[in-house]
Amino acid sequence: MMIYLDNAATTFPKPQNVVKSVVEAIKIYGGNPGRSGHSLSMRTSEQIFHVREAVGEFFGVSPERVVFTSNCSHALNMAIKGVMASGGHIITSTLEHNSVMRPLFAMKRKGIIDYDCAMVYEGDLEATLKSFASLIRPNTKAIVCTHASNVTGLILPVKELGELCRQAGLTFIVDGAQSAGVLPVNLQEMKIDIFCTAGHKGLYGTTGTGLMLLGSDLEMDTIMEGGTGSASSLPQQPDFLPDRFESGTINTVGILSVGAGLHYVSGIGISRIYEHEFGLCRYFYEQAASIPQIKTYHYYFEKGRFAPIVLFNVGNMPSFDVVAALNARGICVRGGLHCAPSSHRTLNTEQGGAVRVSPSAFNTKRDMMNLLRELKQIAKYSDKT
Repeated sequence: MMIYLDNAATTFPKPQNVVKSVVEAIKIYGGNPGRSGHSLSMRTSEQIFHVREAVGEFFGVSPERVVFTSNCSHALNMAIKGVMASGGHIITSTLEHNSVMRPLFAMKRKGIIDYDCAMVYEGDLEATLKSFASLIRPNTKAIVCTHASNVTGLILPVKELGELCRQAGLTFIVDGAQSAGVLPVNLQEMKIDIFCTAGHKGLYGTTGTGLMLLGSDLEMDTIMEGGTGSASSLPQQPDFLPDRFESGTINTVGILSVGAGLHYVSGIGISRIYEHEFGLCRYFYEQAASIPQIKTYHYYFEKGRFAPIVLFNVGNMPSFDVVAALNARGICVRGGLHCAPSSHRTLNTEQGGAVRVSPSAFNTKRDMMNLLRELKQIAKYSDKT
């Protein structure tokens, strides 16, 4: 039987209520929301609005500030390119996913913006904050950073960075791909202007889903325009939310799955989910220390400092070989650079990457015990290579 431990990429399996929501979306809510006056369209629109309300309540924003996207990368592109359209300087961190780094690189290469990367110091919050603050220039417009690294799980001081942005008059954009549904997030309390996340990870929705949540009033350009079902007589994109950022037919099936996933997460409670998942990671981290060939990439592994992710390598084996060996034994993990080469540069693992383990609410201690048992066998083989 397969053991799935690649939940930082996408959660699997999905809760039964999510599966049910997908079937209902196809069989019952098949109208185009917001596009027609017939009853099927209106029933579908009502269901979409219920999800908007639930998401808004969960993250501390009003429903109209919930923008549905196709994934977290889509949301981050809208946020970064929308805020920085007229140019200026933006600060990011050394731990970012390519969903942040590639839009920044593309805009810099075109001569639109400039950016700097602040160093993140594991275990030293003050040093990290000073690193960000030291890079602020007169033309700095924003800070964009991950809430929790998708490589090591290290949690950044988002609340303190939000306060720094408010004091400096900067827009604060947060990549919450690894935190939504696992760590507490309230945009108002954390002073986050734009929170971008995936619907298919910790929120347990289907793939092809994402969110851009707006915590404050912002001057933002659009990166695409089109039909919204509103103000259709005008040639320009509507200036009101969420229509301004939702062009084209939205993903009804995916959105309803996110609503069901959010209901599942809320029913358990994110604190319980985090305790469970981090506990599994902590167990693996501690037990792996007894296997000489395994190297983990954490100076410490404290609850509240890391999202439930563990990164490791086995001897001199390339990470993809470890992944392949585990896959042959029915265990799914991820190797390589995890779309975050800048993070791997800080760990000196850029050459061959590393292996990532990321459990979900459905994993058990037995899954971790089986993983450790197989790694002991793989580690013996690594001594002979």
